[in-house]
Amino acid sequence: MGDIVCNLLDKNYRNKKALNKLSCSIEGEKIIGLIGRNGAGKSTWLKLLAGHLKPTDGEIRIFGENPFNSLKVASNLILIEDTMTFPPFLNIRELLKMAGDFYQNWQGELAEGLLKYADIPLNNYHHKLSKGQASTFNLIYGLATRCAITLLDEPMNGMDEGIRTDMYRAILKEYIANPRIIIISSHHLAEIEHLLEEIMLIDHGEVVLHLPLEAVSQMLVRIKGEVNEVKEMTGYQDVLYEKQDVSYEVIIERNKLDETYDKQSKTLIQSVSATEVCKLLTNKSKGGIDDVFNS
Repeated sequence: MGDIVCNLLDKNYRNKKALNKLSCSIEGEKIIGLIGRNGAGKSTWLKLLAGHLKPTDGEIRIFGENPFNSLKVASNLILIEDTMTFPPFLNIRELLKMAGDFYQNWQGELAEGLLKYADIPLNNYHHKLSKGQASTFNLIYGLATRCAITLLDEPMNGMDEGIRTDMYRAILKEYIANPRIIIISSHHLAEIEHLLEEIMLIDHGEVVLHLPLEAVSQMLVRIKGEVNEVKEMTGYQDVLYEKQDVSYEVIIERNKLDETYDKQSKTLIQSVSATEVCKLLTNKSKGGIDDVFNS
């Protein structure tokens, strides 16, 4: 049984369904990219895993337990998000000490070293930090807990480019030194792709895809060339994207490509990046934004 198991998970907010029969299983140490458009249900799912919310229906098991009101889950799982708050009367040094009293694997020296590197004084207060500084502190705090499950919901919000690069490096180095389940929610797959072993794509509250990064990168192919030749090669079926300007271009699943095509053909065949795969699988139309202008 996996460390995280969700079975037919529903979460409703009044008339809105945030999650719809979501099922998945995650086992063993790995870094997973949680990808999806705004409103897809990513943050809701992470809050359910952390025990911050109760599902409307379905089942969640973390380490075999329901995470809601579970001390075992709370002490071995942390969710880092924009809305994190800390006691306003404690400065950062005192917050670090308090964390050491709760998290059994707390790494105080690591936290202080990273905060010094990020130029965040220990005598400052969390609520007085800038947005970028608060996000940096939150991420450092999450890494220093060394929880068996670390959930990062858009952890780089507000950070400038330089510190973002450093913090991605910190995630990778900390994971290599102390492997665990790390789930990073992001709208920017290309930015975190170098960290990931798996991708989970959520759309309209459902898991659309959950595969190793390499498998996602090999899932689709782009075919560009003369219209009739491209249509003959693809059978013009299950096209996920098409565009025609100077040449004709379609994107289809790799396994739908007719392998009998002439290898000497001038038609160009390319793999599609994992970032574009996720975008195409959640597109509403075959032409993307161009369809709006062509209608």
